[in-house]
Amino acid sequence: MELHKYVKIDENSRVPKYQQIVDSIIENISEGNLKIDQKIPSINKFSEEFYLSRDTVEKAYSILKERKIITAIRGKGYYVARTQLIKKVNILFLINKLSWYKMEVYYSFINSIGPNSYTDLHIYHCDESLFLNLLNKHKKAYDYYIIMPHFKTEDLQHTSTTPAVTEALNKIPKNKLVILDNKKTPIEDNIITVYQDYEYDIHNALKKGIKKISKYKKIILIYPRKTIYPYPKRIKHGFMKFCVEHHLDFDILDKVYNDMIILKGDLFITIEEDDLVYLIEQIRDKEFVLGTEIGIISYNDTPLKALLGITVISTDFKIMGETTSRMILNNEKGKYKVPFNFIDRNSV
Repeated sequence: MELHKYVKIDENSRVPKYQQIVDSIIENISEGNLKIDQKIPSINKFSEEFYLSRDTVEKAYSILKERKIITAIRGKGYYVARTQLIKKVNILFLINKLSWYKMEVYYSFINSIGPNSYTDLHIYHCDESLFLNLLNKHKKAYDYYIIMPHFKTEDLQHTSTTPAVTEALNKIPKNKLVILDNKKTPIEDNIITVYQDYEYDIHNALKKGIKKISKYKKIILIYPRKTIYPYPKRIKHGFMKFCVEHHLDFDILDKVYNDMIILKGDLFITIEEDDLVYLIEQIRDKEFVLGTEIGIISYNDTPLKALLGITVISTDFKIMGETTSRMILNNEKGKYKVPFNFIDRNSV
């Protein structure tokens, strides 16, 4: 590597020399001058070439190693470890499960954040150990850590955090931490939080549809009690609050059963896709008229539900992604609650 051709050290700059080294290495990686596995000068050679103290170069290399931009191989020297690095913003995006809704947030974020960024997407499947391993593996390597905090307990119940997760989150610098989708984490307010409020949202969305909902004799929520990807109990609490306030007869089941007893005047609210499919099949088999004799409201919108004419209550996932990118780009802090809508179609 021809040092003076690529690395620039400005003696008159107010930027510390170690930071100038870091910036020069990053810039040359982003511009393609340095390739993956390419060897870079040793600390001694670098300091000799630029008449810098060994401590200055060592500090720069230490920062680059912490961010996993370079790696040290014993007896051989230093090598470029990452070529996907972009000069401005590097982001770790941790989501709890792979679903259409989560990917809608992710793609909306990617489209809004712009080309001067690189985002690593990882899925931790609501598993505390996997989440902590991913966070530990990538610590100090990114400019932002975007995290959707949804975990499962040993008995497959939902929890927003655990003591170990809270401890790990508190180790992330507040200016780098972004909490997405769920605000129920004991983290200080001086961070970016873009969230949905599960209890408040379902309660208020159903209120918007009360005229149609009230024509049904019984409202039945299909709330999975134990599942690989558990749902916040606040959904159930918001539903119950709505029904009590409006004096509606209601029930809560954990799934749609085979040959389930379905009566005229029932309105079902489903959360999981499988339950929606099984329910529609049974309604068709029993020749009920959907939207007249039987009602369905589904939780979270998808293009397929729109095509089928299924009424939904749903977070605006596109806005969630766009708002997150805007707050990062504008260096904003604070909380933003994403709109949650009642979208009336033909199934109620």
